[in-house]
Amino acid sequence: MDNRAKIMPSIRYRHCEKAIEWLDKAFGFEKHLIVPDDAGGILHAQLACGDCMVMLGSARADNEFGRLNSSPAELNGQNTASIYMVVEDADAHYQRALEGGAEIVLDIKGEDYGGRGYTCKDLEGHLWSFGTYNPWND
Repeated sequence: MDNRAKIMPSIRYRHCEKAIEWLDKAFGFEKHLIVPDDAGGILHAQLACGDCMVMLGSARADNEFGRLNSSPAELNGQNTASIYMVVEDADAHYQRALEGGAEIVLDIKGEDYGGRGYTCKDLEGHLWSFGTYNPWND
């Protein structure tokens, strides 16, 4: 059986092309698949980082799925969900995110339940947490 993640968060960005480049620079994601739309935007994209994947697309309310989603920018910066990703070296990832322009909202620290991690917002305000705590190892 394939050991890669079976849940892939799906995120909408107002400036999807810019987000793809930013997610590579700040978090280490690589392009897996990019599907352009007829208007010159991104209909669907898949970005991978190790065995993790996120799917994203342009934030448009002109289709069925788009009408079901809101971005933090539309909600005064609030998030209704967040992403947690296990990383091998939280301090190195933290430094990369800082250099890439991530807004750190919870600084890096060791957690009482184990592991070390931090939480940040990306270029459009989506909430991401990265850490060494892996719940599969408990």
